[in-house]
Amino acid sequence: MQTIAITQGDPAGIGPEIVAKAFRDAPDMLRGCFAVGDLATLRRAAQCIVRPGVPELPVALIASPDDAWQTPSRCMPVLQLPGLPGPVPWGQVSAAAGRAAADCVVWAARAALQGRIAALVTAPLHKEALSAAGVSFPGHTELLQAEAAAYQGVPLAAMPVRMMLASDELRTVLVSIHLSLRDAIAAVTRENILQTLQITHAALLRSLGRAPRMAVAGLNPHAGEGGLFGREEIDSIVPAVADARALGMDVHGPLAPDTVFMRARHTPQHAGEFDVVLAMYHDQGLIPVKYLGVDKGVNVTLGLPLVRTSPDHGTAFDIAGQGVADAASLVEAVRIARQMVR
Repeated sequence: MQTIAITQGDPAGIGPEIVAKAFRDAPDMLRGCFAVGDLATLRRAAQCIVRPGVPELPVALIASPDDAWQTPSRCMPVLQLPGLPGPVPWGQVSAAAGRAAADCVVWAARAALQGRIAALVTAPLHKEALSAAGVSFPGHTELLQAEAAAYQGVPLAAMPVRMMLASDELRTVLVSIHLSLRDAIAAVTRENILQTLQITHAALLRSLGRAPRMAVAGLNPHAGEGGLFGREEIDSIVPAVADARALGMDVHGPLAPDTVFMRARHTPQHAGEFDVVLAMYHDQGLIPVKYLGVDKGVNVTLGLPLVRTSPDHGTAFDIAGQGVADAASLVEAVRIARQMVR
């Protein structure tokens, strides 16, 4: 069985310490995983989570991904990448930190594309630090898309990707990701919606082992009320749903966006009506998932020829280095990655 790489994230943020906490507190789930980054940075992270009565976390340098299997339980194996800076100041935006974070993601993406690892789980990046480092991508999704397109020798347009936020209670996939609200509304087109449904259907068919039940949220209040509150449903969403149904997909909508997420929510007491909700823009889809608990949400990139998951939170510079960051979402990201590579 292949290993899973966990990137250290921005070394000035909470990424390294939540990686360390995950190895310490969830040893069974982290078995066969290893951290990609700078050894000294990750050793500093292991020290910052030391607490009275809790055993310290050993950190082991490994030479290759497969060496992770020989690492003892509750020990963090680290694959040192050449050229990374040592520990940087906590909580400060810097080009050095942004470049180090990006280099770890690029290494892990290429290893996954080449089949040397089963999946990658990414600790948080800082978009301003990436920009300061001259990285021309705003985040993980776009960087991974570019790496995958380059590996397969195709233009970016031929490697469409989508963001899914997932928890045990709710999954939502976004038609657009990091756009202004004005631009996101313009992106609500028949073509974009159908492509999102196709990507979502293919990804969940693999992970669920059956065709997913997909709900499509409307853009406007009450899903437009037949054109009273906007025509996007009539002109774009309804035709895209019809196209998807003609291709054999189980799609429902457009449904009122203020109730569709409640209808899809799965709890032990009540199974949701749908496996996933297609949201028309970033906040429409992410607010419901995050409201249910940031510690439960996992970011999954769909459409790539690799498995990538990530915790559903940022770098939290304000608490970095204090050892108080919660690693629950990172552990969930590892769990979801394991499910997806089975």
